[in-house]
Amino acid sequence: MSRILSVANQKGGVGKTTTAINLATALALAEQRILLVDMDPQGNLTSGVGLKGQAAPAGTIYQALTAPDSVDLAAFILDTRVKDLWLIPADRNLTGAELELVALPARERRLRNLLHPLRDRFDFILIDTPPSLGLLTLNALVAADAVLIPLNCEYFALEGLADLVATLRRVRAALNPSLDIAGVLMTMYDERTNLGQQVARDIREFFQDRVYDTVIPRNIRLGEAPSHGLPAILYDVKSRGSEAYLALARELLARETAAPQTEHDHG
Repeated sequence: MSRILSVANQKGGVGKTTTAINLATALALAEQRILLVDMDPQGNLTSGVGLKGQAAPAGTIYQALTAPDSVDLAAFILDTRVKDLWLIPADRNLTGAELELVALPARERRLRNLLHPLRDRFDFILIDTPPSLGLLTLNALVAADAVLIPLNCEYFALEGLADLVATLRRVRAALNPSLDIAGVLMTMYDERTNLGQQVARDIREFFQDRVYDTVIPRNIRLGEAPSHGLPAILYDVKSRGSEAYLALARELLARETAAPQTEHDHG
């Protein structure tokens, strides 16, 4: 059975999509079978793996989520240029899904029901979410076993986290009791600034052992790679950003194979 991870934080610009793309690529290079699901109407995940504007004959995640009857999600999967890495793409149409889902039965469970039959085909399914806590993100959280939270090491990093943690609690209480925090990932870290160091300390204090040891540095290559339609790991494998995501993949695999963590919550 695959492990389904949602990469979520309702703040924009924290490195969600960069993390989804590069963690997925690093895991695929470690011979894990990976499915990426783009749940953001901006479609940056889709273009970041070089598939901008592309869709399977069945369509994108939008058509899958809003289909009146249940569909086979396998018909929406695209190959990427990375071995062992596949994608269910998104495009601007997904913006309309927020509204259309409201009227549909089991609206929060649509993605979960679609992904369930695919679980034995992949080692990990990674879901990239939009910068909001609307129905698309909610679907991603209900579908997931755990959430990976990227936090940028800047002044307002912890602001808004209370909302995310409260949403996770609500999802756990009403829709997905086993939802866990897979880990908190510090992104855009600049060790040269006092602020970066202070924020990193605050994040570790708040989330404790849930914070990954791996920290993603500020790195120009991570910003350049998407314009080439490539994961940074393929664009420049020796960059600090790429090396950090390769290290994150190793740490994530080590954590996932270790004994299950005891459940605990953060207030």
